[in-house]
Amino acid sequence: MGVAIRTAGEEDRDLVIRLLDEAFQDDPVSGWVFPGDEYRRTTHHRLMAAFTDIVLADGRIDLTEDGSACALWLSVSADEHADEEGPALVREAVDPQNERVELIGRLTADVHPSERAHAYLWMIGVSPERQGEGLGTALITSVLDRCDREGVPAYLEASNARSRTLYERLGFTVVDRPLDLPDGPRMWPMWREPQAR
Repeated sequence: MGVAIRTAGEEDRDLVIRLLDEAFQDDPVSGWVFPGDEYRRTTHHRLMAAFTDIVLADGRIDLTEDGSACALWLSVSADEHADEEGPALVREAVDPQNERVELIGRLTADVHPSERAHAYLWMIGVSPERQGEGLGTALITSVLDRCDREGVPAYLEASNARSRTLYERLGFTVVDRPLDLPDGPRMWPMWREPQAR
């Protein structure tokens, strides 16, 4: 069974934000950034909106035709470094009192490889009621197939052990060592070399 995928546009912004918000409500990293269920329910969507806006402007969002899953991708050039002010600007827009909004951006930027151009899977979200149906795999493999054809590596940070296992099945390996958030969960920076077809 094929999964119909299209590129999201500005008109899909609210759908993508809602999808990411729902998909990451129970994620360990989201729980660390926004501790407490009520706080996360009322604030988390603003971070997902900031991420969505960044990728709509500078990358590509793949969306299943039925709107049940999305993947946010950026093309990163060799020796490209993160915008030093970016994490602070995101914090200011999302939740100025929450230093973890800025810290997560700085910590992931510090471990992000910059030696080679690559496709960066920033986030992938699947509606909770549709998880386990292969939608995430379909979204990722459509881009990985292109990466393989073009000889481009891919990179991501897995935010939980379940997603790490999925990414390993797709050819990603943990880069160097995991990222342990201060007093928080572990993330796994992962790299995938293009594979011969």
